Amino acid sequence: PDLTGHEKFGLGNVKYNISRIHVTAVELPSASISLLPGSGIKLVIGNASLTIDMNWSIRTWMFKDGGRGTVRISKVFVTAIFSTPLDNMGPASISLTGCWTTSGDIDIKLNGKS
Repeated sequence: PDLTGHEKFGLGNVKYNISRIHVTAVELPSASISLLPGSGIKLVIGNASLTIDMNWSIRTWMFKDGGRGTVRISKVFVTAIFSTPLDNMGPASISLTGCWTTSGDIDIKLNGKS
């Protein structure tokens, strides 16, 4: 979905719109799944990255600009714990019981008229 809103900076508001958001690359160079005896599954993803392309525009009382942009998030680490109750009462289920994530670098490139 598009992101639209406004923020107040100094003497005025900045209206922004981010649209046509597309994930263009996902890299998972290190991923593992392990069983946690009696409780569930542990998923670990290390050093992942994500690249997103988008259109952007901003408008203030003084100027407006817009163009294409790319966001690259790298050095992403995720650990997720899923529980898998084994009660033999109905269909199998899985639920997320814990999730931790960190990201190291975010590189934003905006191409516009200004």
